[in-house]
Amino acid sequence: MLFKHLFGFILSCLSLVIETSSLAVENLSSFTNPNDDTCANDVSSAPWQPRVSSTWQIVLQEPLDTIESGFDVYDIDLDENSSDTIKAIQDKGMKAICYFSAGSSESARNDSTLFRKEDLGNLLSDWRNERWLNTRSEAVRKIMLSRLDRAAEKRCDGVDPDNVDAYSNKENGLGLTRDDSIDYVKWLATEAHKRGLSIGLKNAGEIINQTIAVMEWSVNEECAAKAECKVFSEFVRNGKAVFHVEYPKGKDRIDNIPVSEEQRKAACEAKGSERFSTLIKNSNLDKWLQRC
Repeated sequence: MLFKHLFGFILSCLSLVIETSSLAVENLSSFTNPNDDTCANDVSSAPWQPRVSSTWQIVLQEPLDTIESGFDVYDIDLDENSSDTIKAIQDKGMKAICYFSAGSSESARNDSTLFRKEDLGNLLSDWRNERWLNTRSEAVRKIMLSRLDRAAEKRCDGVDPDNVDAYSNKENGLGLTRDDSIDYVKWLATEAHKRGLSIGLKNAGEIINQTIAVMEWSVNEECAAKAECKVFSEFVRNGKAVFHVEYPKGKDRIDNIPVSEEQRKAACEAKGSERFSTLIKNSNLDKWLQRC
């Protein structure tokens, strides 16, 4: 009699297990519906990463009025250019990187008045209309989120956030350190990726090792002139492009005349810059360029 009751109890338990398993499989199938492309969208939203040695053009001081073919990438100002311009770049088979300053206030920006006075540091040495920003400030970061939102709304492929290296200027007026820059760059990367944007590290050679994992490329200015291209070649070793620009003419000469062969070689053949995407430009980053 005891055996009979025990056997009945076991059968009841088995029935419950089978019923529960069937329900679990049914519920699981609702999340793995082959007609549901949610997972596919997640995969396809991985940040775009340009190939090493991609060709590029950078125009920042004016709206882009002519889109030339023959480049893989255009780096243009976020606010100076419309979504139509970005689409026109993409329609030609190129990618659009949208520039903004992430570490300084620029008086010409429409949102410059939103920065609190207590978040403004000293003037940048080379740009007298810009002040360093307290990148630790939540108020500053909120404004940067709005800029990233604008980049996503305009359908930029990626962003080029400038002036993230306040640590290199000990007189930034805000006590910003190398660790502050590392934290800020990682935060920017996280927020850019959330919006489907890729992101590059602008200059900031001293924090490459701590941030390269979350960067899709590098934008470097004058590593040849400063004899530090080897530092940025870490990106190439990791299969990531280095968009490199040199200004051999200096700050005072703005024209459409090519530089000398000696200047060209110094800019284009600097030690450590092999496989960089190197351009020679006027310092105001108008549309003039000289290719290597």
